[in-house]
Amino acid sequence: MRIVLQRVTRASVTVEGEVVGSIDAPGLFLLVGATHTDSVADVERLADKVWNLRILRDERSAADEDAPILVASQFTLYADVRKGRRPSWSDAAPGHVGEPLVDAFVAALRARGATVETGRFGADMAVDLVNDGPVTLVLDSTMWAR
Repeated sequence: MRIVLQRVTRASVTVEGEVVGSIDAPGLFLLVGATHTDSVADVERLADKVWNLRILRDERSAADEDAPILVASQFTLYADVRKGRRPSWSDAAPGHVGEPLVDAFVAALRARGATVETGRFGADMAVDLVNDGPVTLVLDSTMWAR
């Protein structure tokens, strides 16, 4: 699982002209992609890491501040652009694998007490956000393999 995390002052996701998820307070916006080898253990470790990372103002975490989180699925995080001019998507989990993993990630955050809004899996989403800092981090389930 790969996550691009941004500290934001606000964020929203719109699908076909309808806002499907938004946060209007300082919090986190997450692009979340899944790959074939991801597991529930990866989901749990990443949810715990995101919830407890001390990246908000005054070295506080989302858990400390009860900061809202907006999650949008993003299979393109697994693009392979090493060859040619067209990205390969073969490392991205297909929808029937990826969607349950993203849903499990959202559920794991909520189980920790997070207020979580979401985009719509597989939809063409328009994202609007104000990055705070800016603070942008990339987390990957492979970071525990080192």
